[in-house]
Amino acid sequence: MTQKLSDIVKTAMQANDINAIVEHIPYAKLIGMEVLTLGQELIYKLPAKESNIGNPTLPALHGGVIGGFLENAAIVHMLATLQLDQLPKVVDFSLDYLRAGRFEDTFCICSVARQGRRVANVGVSAWQQKRSEPIAVARCHLLLNLD
Repeated sequence: MTQKLSDIVKTAMQANDINAIVEHIPYAKLIGMEVLTLGQELIYKLPAKESNIGNPTLPALHGGVIGGFLENAAIVHMLATLQLDQLPKVVDFSLDYLRAGRFEDTFCICSVARQGRRVANVGVSAWQQKRSEPIAVARCHLLLNLD
């Protein structure tokens, strides 16, 4: 029997284990996405994994993996912070690649720029060694209320 999303989110929040939400998102699980909790801040991690390499010559992460990581981080962030009972739907996703993503751990942080009853605008910034040197930034509009 499959668990309802609202139950998964509620259980994860009670246990203070956001990774339990990630375990139920197939693509996030495939790329190895993790969530680190530092106080009240959620930092999302994409560990260096050979299957995430796009250019083996450099080696560099695949751009689609970076994009998928940022998009999933925005979704998980809204699920965790708002404790939604439905998966948010991506309405618009805009991504700017700023530097090559080297084959090493990648991190990102989400910030909700604006949130209403139905739509949220989430900014996502990804970095590898220095938070002040992002490798990619994204803007994501999510539909929260699907009724």
